[in-house]
Amino acid sequence: MFIGIDHGTTAMRFSSEEGHFKISREAAREFVVGDLERLCPLEEIEGIAVCYSMGDGIAAITGIGKVANRGVVSREGAGKHIGGGTHVYDEIARSGLPAVVIPGIHRGSPTDPRFKAYSHQTSPEKIGIAYEACHDLGPDAVVSDISSNTVTTLVSGGRIVGAFDACIFAPGTQHGALDVDAIRRIDAGLQTANDAFLHAGVTHTLPPAEQDRTIALFAAMECAAMLLLNPGAKVALAGSKAPVVAGEVEGLLRRKVAVYDEWCAARGLARIARDVFTVGGPILGLPVDR
Repeated sequence: MFIGIDHGTTAMRFSSEEGHFKISREAAREFVVGDLERLCPLEEIEGIAVCYSMGDGIAAITGIGKVANRGVVSREGAGKHIGGGTHVYDEIARSGLPAVVIPGIHRGSPTDPRFKAYSHQTSPEKIGIAYEACHDLGPDAVVSDISSNTVTTLVSGGRIVGAFDACIFAPGTQHGALDVDAIRRIDAGLQTANDAFLHAGVTHTLPPAEQDRTIALFAAMECAAMLLLNPGAKVALAGSKAPVVAGEVEGLLRRKVAVYDEWCAARGLARIARDVFTVGGPILGLPVDR
């Protein structure tokens, strides 16, 4: 059995090919490796793919025993720090179960160098989403994950070309890019940059009637930008807001989009685990170092 672990914004999601479960990131601080028996007996686990934070300290899918500092440059930065993801990662590392750590996409990644104008493009769980979508749609896909934040990834010819991270372009419900007002508040010492990021989503900036249609517009704009590089790519949406905004995104892009549920990342990570431990790499152009 192969398992994927999604370190999401609000929850940790665990999936095998046959089942799944989730726990809040707060509850994840009490996770024990025996909890995986909700999916299968521990002795039947053949491989795990785990995510942690930004994944910017590694550029390859790497055996967990080879990874320093949980695969990150620093825990500081854009995001909410709770401790559940850290605890889950450490429990998997201590368990002795075969596991690999999925990298994020950043300046050290084997992607289009033009995207490296920004230090970070996407966190590791989006690799799982892209892998699951490409399994269904083929090797050319634009995949936008839309929930607390919005992150869009381009895959061409089975390789990740690049991505727009949450703090660069489209807002989500909670998080988004820093605008002029946010920069002024930061410079005035009224708010930290991270707090500004955590409150730049449409829930904090727009009236309810405008929130979903705004998310749809900016997500469609990200997809359209990626389609400049691969006009024939299929488009997929994932995340809690995907079914809500899919119709409007289709109208804006004038093409059909595939819609995935909240389990897409964990399922894709389980698929990565299976392929890494049975076939090897690369995965979406990312090297494997077990």
